[in-house]
Amino acid sequence: MDRRSFVEALALTAGASATLGTATQALAAPSVFDVTEKTVAQLQAAMQTGTVNAQQLVQLYLARIAALDKAGPKLNSVIELNPDAMAIAKALDAERKANGPRGPLHGIPVLLKDNIATADGMQTTAGSLALLGAKPPRDAFLVAQLRKAGAIILGKTNLSEWANMRSTRSTSGWSARGGLTRNPYALDRNTSGSSSGSGSSMAASLAAIAVGTETDGSITSPASIAGLVGIKPTLGLVSRAGVIPIAHSQDTAGPMTRTVADAAALLSALAGSDAQDDATALADQKKTDYTQALKRDGLKGKRLGVVRGQWTASSDLVATALESQLAVLRAQGAVLVEVPMVPNTAKYGDSELTVLLYELKADLNAYLAEYAPTAKVKTLADVIAFNEQNPSKELAYFGQEHFIAAQAKGDLKSQEYLDALANNHRYSRAEGIDQVLKEHQLDALIAPTGGTAWLTDFINGDAYGASFTSPAAVAGYPHITVPAGQVRGLPVGLSFVGTAWTEAPLIAMAYAYEQASLQRRAPSYAATAK
Repeated sequence: MDRRSFVEALALTAGASATLGTATQALAAPSVFDVTEKTVAQLQAAMQTGTVNAQQLVQLYLARIAALDKAGPKLNSVIELNPDAMAIAKALDAERKANGPRGPLHGIPVLLKDNIATADGMQTTAGSLALLGAKPPRDAFLVAQLRKAGAIILGKTNLSEWANMRSTRSTSGWSARGGLTRNPYALDRNTSGSSSGSGSSMAASLAAIAVGTETDGSITSPASIAGLVGIKPTLGLVSRAGVIPIAHSQDTAGPMTRTVADAAALLSALAGSDAQDDATALADQKKTDYTQALKRDGLKGKRLGVVRGQWTASSDLVATALESQLAVLRAQGAVLVEVPMVPNTAKYGDSELTVLLYELKADLNAYLAEYAPTAKVKTLADVIAFNEQNPSKELAYFGQEHFIAAQAKGDLKSQEYLDALANNHRYSRAEGIDQVLKEHQLDALIAPTGGTAWLTDFINGDAYGASFTSPAAVAGYPHITVPAGQVRGLPVGLSFVGTAWTEAPLIAMAYAYEQASLQRRAPSYAATAK
């Protein structure tokens, strides 16, 4: 961006939010430094040499948000900006000067999905008007981890309201609070969800890195559609405390970034045991510095199961694009083994939803009591009533069928729930992913993450098509998607899935593929796909 464009963008930023205070004042950011597509390592190098500092990075990203998110193509991916961002950056600059950087994320601006609690000047609403004004009493554990690492929380991103667990025919990327987030590759196409704003903002370089959350596909699907790297970690590697929930048996937060290296650095900061989340008991023991896994020979000798059924279920154009990438894997020393499908996926299609409905009711009620004690809604039943009382704003495009079904469920001692959960774990783990890995002596499974972005449709809702998200999501196992090309200008992703706690080897494989293929392309903000 040239100097004139930068100044104009700053003016737009200042007008976009009166809460920014000094965030858009005084400091002159260098006109020669362009943050577009910059990696964490490149930003750190620039700060180390004095080319730019953290305060200037905040300004530069705010300028892009003003120019691309609030004006220009109006992506509408950032739902709120952090009024404390510049003050945090100033303190981190002073700390760097005095003591050096804390680590890879020192002074790095990050965006968080608006279902991750922050105890600061921002709100945490899951996109719902029902939670406006209810400030969390403390940060989510993962936010505390980011602050400890020296990251700057730049703002919150829009999402599919309540993380896409409200309606049977929702339109991803829309929330009553935030409106519709648009796809930077084709503005009339959907972002997927529910981490819609995190995906769109990362594709457009509105921050260095972003955090999304996933129950089933909410990191990996929007990452794939936005030409990003997305990591859904093993359940329990990243704390869920302070994240507005759907279901504790599948929920997790994870990185959404433009490169595998950035995702590895972010995951290293996020991971850790939290006394408030029993599932993370092994996290400190299992976690590592994931940047040490960034090896160009990470595919050499690895046996990868090509889940052929996912290719045949995909559109011809997607299947062809992904098929061409198999040669890249072979050239890097991978051994490809054809497997028809992950076994027994059909056996938890219904029971997955049963578990999500039961856990939604219990988990949301617990979150509201602990992290939103001043909210006007205290329970899921209250949220349903709020939506019914505000139909023109909350129910304008789709209903709340899942909410109503969840409210009708019993507690977590119900036999229906216990049976469904046991069924999910049996067929997704021991008789699912683990079975196929063991049978073929595989290091990982690979498949198309999903299809291309579909046209946004408020009448019929989403049109996802084939997807490879559920096996890892239901099992609670790690899943990484990496940019793998485009179909008529729309990105597609290649998925790497493994057994529990195999983030490091999966990152090594994903990095080796990424560096050999270099398939990420920045968006052009086209009105429509060609």
